[in-house]
Amino acid sequence: MSGRKIFMSVLAVVVAIAIGTYLSFTPKNISASKNPVQSLPEEIIQQNQKADGEAEIYLAGGCFWGTEFLMRNVPGVTSVEVGYANGPTSNPTYREVCNDSGHAESAHVIYNPDTITLQRLLNIYYKSIDPTLVNQQGKDKGIQYRTGIYFSNPADEKIIKESLQDLQNNFFKTIAVECAPIKNFYRAEEEHQEYLIKNPNGYCHVSRTFISEQAKEKAAQDFSNKDFSRNRVYGKPDKKVLEDLNEMQLAVTQNAETEPPYKNEYNDEFDEGIYVDVTNGQPLFSSKDKFDSACGWPAFTKPIDKNTIVERKDFSFGIDRTEVRAKASGSHLGHVFDDGPKELGGMRYCINSASLRFIRREKMQEEGYGDWLDMFN
Repeated sequence: MSGRKIFMSVLAVVVAIAIGTYLSFTPKNISASKNPVQSLPEEIIQQNQKADGEAEIYLAGGCFWGTEFLMRNVPGVTSVEVGYANGPTSNPTYREVCNDSGHAESAHVIYNPDTITLQRLLNIYYKSIDPTLVNQQGKDKGIQYRTGIYFSNPADEKIIKESLQDLQNNFFKTIAVECAPIKNFYRAEEEHQEYLIKNPNGYCHVSRTFISEQAKEKAAQDFSNKDFSRNRVYGKPDKKVLEDLNEMQLAVTQNAETEPPYKNEYNDEFDEGIYVDVTNGQPLFSSKDKFDSACGWPAFTKPIDKNTIVERKDFSFGIDRTEVRAKASGSHLGHVFDDGPKELGGMRYCINSASLRFIRREKMQEEGYGDWLDMFN
C-alpha cells in the first residue's frame, strides 16, 4: 500500500472517531417539528396566568397526566395545567398529538420563586424522567412524549442550560432533554386537566411514592406557625390553606366526599406518629390506635381526644351511618362503626387519608408537635 493510501486510511479512521465522539457527547435534543427549519406558530393559549412575583416554566416529561400530578404537589407551585407545546400546527387535538403532530405533551407550571427556585424545580422534574430516552417515557413512545424545558423568560435559559450540563455529568449516556423558548402552547381538553385527581387509578409513569414525598413537603409548608402545643386553640382553616389543598383533599374535607378505598395515602401506613387535620394542623389520631381493618381506609379504635371530633347521623345513600367531623375546623373526616376490635373498645373510626396529614415520630419535634411526643414513651 502506498504512503498516500496509508495516510488516507488513517485519516478516515481519525475522522470516524471524531464524528463518533461528537455524536456521543452532543445532546440528542429532539426537534419540535419534523422539519427543523419549519417555523412554528407563535401562540400561547392557556387559562392560568401568573400573578406579580410569580414565575412560569413549561415542562415536557412524557405523559402529561403524571407530570401535572407531580408538579401540583411540589411546594411553591401555585398552579398547573396541561397542554401541547412547540408543535408545527395551531390548536391541535389530543388525537392529532397522539398521531405525531409534533407537539410535546407539557405542563404549564406557575410557581413562587421565593418558595422554590427554578433550579430546585428542575431537579424535581429530572427525578420524574429518564433524561436519556428519546421520544419515550415509561411505556409511552412517540414524539409527543419527548422531554423538554420551554421558557418564557429569556433569563431562565442560562439557568436551564447550566442545570442540564450538571445533569449530564451524572450520566454516561447523552441526555435528550430539549431546552428552547416556548413558541406555542395550547391548553389541552378539560378531560385531561387534573386527570389523575379525577381518575385516581389512572396510568402514571411517575413514581407515586415520589409524588407522595413532594405532597408531604408541601403540606408541611402550609402552616407557617409551627407551634402545635397541647394548649393551642384551633379554629377554622385559613383561606390560603384551603386554596392550597389538592382536589381530593378539598372534596373530602369540604364536600364530605369519599376517596377510593385502598388507593389512598395512609391505608398501609403503620409507622409511629400522629395524624393531624390537614386543614388546621390539629392532632386527631395516633398510630398507637391504628389497626388494619381491611376496609380500604385508615382505621383507628379511638381519637386522641374525643373532644376534638363531633359525630352526627348521616342518612346519605339511604344508609344509616355516623359521620365524623373535626370539631374545630368543621372538616369531614369519615365515619365511625361499632365493628372494631372488641378488646380495644369495639369502635372503628374509618377516616379518609385526604383529611389527614401524617407526621412521623422523628419529625414531630421539628414540625412543632414536641408536646405530643410523650404519647410514645
